[in-house]
Amino acid sequence: MRRLRPWALVLGGLLCAAAAAAGPPRSYPHSAVLDGAAAYRLRWGRRGSALAFRLEVRTRGYVGFGLSAGGGMASADIVVGGVERGQPYLQDYFTDENRVLKKDPQQDYHLEYAMENSTHTILAFSRELHTCDTNDKSITESTVRVIWAYHHKDMGEAGQNYHGSNRGTKSLRLLNPEKEEVSSASLPYFDLTNKDVPVPDKDTTYWCQMFKIPVQHEKHHVTKVEPLIQKGHENLVHHILLYQCSSNLNDSVLDYGHECYHPNMPDSFLTCETVIFAWAIGGEGFTYPPHVGLSIGTASDPQFVLMEVHYDNPSYTEGLVDNSGLRLIYTPVLRKYDAGVIEAGLWVSLFHNIPPGMPEFVSEGHCTLECLEEALGAERPAGIHVFAVLLHAHLAGRAIRMRHFHNGVEQKLLAYDDEFDFNFQEFQYLKEERTILPGDNLITECHYSTVDRIRMTWGGLSTRNEMCLSYLLYYPRINLTRCASIPDIMEQLQFIGVKEIYRPVRTWPFIIKSPKQYKNLSFMDAMNKFKWSRSEGLSYNELVLKLPVNVRCSKTDNAEWSIQGMTALPPEIERPYKTEPVMCSSSSCLHCSLFLTLLFVAHVTASTIGNIGPSV
Repeated sequence: MRRLRPWALVLGGLLCAAAAAAGPPRSYPHSAVLDGAAAYRLRWGRRGSALAFRLEVRTRGYVGFGLSAGGGMASADIVVGGVERGQPYLQDYFTDENRVLKKDPQQDYHLEYAMENSTHTILAFSRELHTCDTNDKSITESTVRVIWAYHHKDMGEAGQNYHGSNRGTKSLRLLNPEKEEVSSASLPYFDLTNKDVPVPDKDTTYWCQMFKIPVQHEKHHVTKVEPLIQKGHENLVHHILLYQCSSNLNDSVLDYGHECYHPNMPDSFLTCETVIFAWAIGGEGFTYPPHVGLSIGTASDPQFVLMEVHYDNPSYTEGLVDNSGLRLIYTPVLRKYDAGVIEAGLWVSLFHNIPPGMPEFVSEGHCTLECLEEALGAERPAGIHVFAVLLHAHLAGRAIRMRHFHNGVEQKLLAYDDEFDFNFQEFQYLKEERTILPGDNLITECHYSTVDRIRMTWGGLSTRNEMCLSYLLYYPRINLTRCASIPDIMEQLQFIGVKEIYRPVRTWPFIIKSPKQYKNLSFMDAMNKFKWSRSEGLSYNELVLKLPVNVRCSKTDNAEWSIQGMTALPPEIERPYKTEPVMCSSSSCLHCSLFLTLLFVAHVTASTIGNIGPSV
């Protein structure tokens, strides 16, 4: 019998040890179905500095998966794999700006498992978050536009044949922290859903419906909120806000819904100012942390709530009828803290405006030091703890950051999305809860692109208007519902040469008196008449970011903190925000290093054994 050389035994043992160090196959805490036919499921999970993926696809041919800046094939980071005649394969590719597929000379996707049965192909692989490869896309906490495709033939048979209709894109947040799921299958719930709402044939409709929270005879905690979106209306229902209303209302307000922000809407709707939950398109259900819940059932909790649904109907489709809403799952087993929501950012108004033709324009909404000093100083000097954030803008939005300052010193970003997708907005769970203290200030920084627009973009409710908001979920709940700002409009108008407006102001938008070229124009018409260039737009942006702001600092039931309406100066901050440097590591090099290390150890060991002499 042939004896194994001692160095071979050592090398085999080292390789086995390296494999064992990887541990058993891990679970994938996140999953998403990427196509409408449920033929392509993605599972994924974080593993240190890498991300592990598992694809389960209804095909016996090749499977494609990629990351793309714009959701298309241009300049994409792609991996293609499958099982051909019992042999697995996986190749790292990229595309140029002309969508030409090329093999990546640095292979950074690493196959861990492959299987094919009579119906499906399953591939498991991993990749470093940051690979040092210019052909790869770094994976960050921002939204990622995942692209997918599959073919009925393997890559060898199909070559680079077009995959036909078996392809698509979906926005995901791949690094959303793993949350501790508590089973809610046996818990009670109630639904707040619209009943046969006729959606008008116009691009934007806000529909409001009043509901009464089911009577609870003692305190309960809502632990999870799920969207109930009518099938086929996934792109029609853009976002849903749930407001707490005055406790002095009675059941007569429950009779009917009405278009929000309409001159004829019921007066009772005006009592609903406190946001208690927010959901936006693309988002899934939201689970509160195990120590926090949304309180219901006590005198200070919401009894009547207003559900505001934003319908986005850009094609002016007629005859749409909607029954979407929310499901609230609750428990009598109380958590330690009550959750609250603060709306922060720019107060939605025409005073927020963006010139046309700008590749980038930055707006800032301030949750000011003065507001947080007063509200937190009175109610919670030890501070509040933020555990999730929803960043919100409209179609021109490209990136949003929530900046946090303590004693004038900037902290790590509270939340950010540098790849903002209007069609995918959900609460971001924070990796670590963030404490906000009296005297801190928060800035919601929104980046827009208006290169395809020829007129001003105004702050407003339509998706063609803009917003710049952050919704902060925190505990313990205090009496602060809105912490926002409005920029000074007169200094904005002075930039385009306006000298005087008609006073007293009797019309909205107000009318300009001088100079002659703007006389009797509304300020909106004057801003549109101004000949905007990119250089003028940049100068205007610099001005706007330094303007004094009007403070909005609101309580529940339409009450206000004393700082409300006062003027404050924005803090002196570094612009633009400098992102933290990314430390990249090539997984290919790591694998090579491990292999070379094993070979080196094996060589040294073999040499040592050889020097000892033959064994007897």
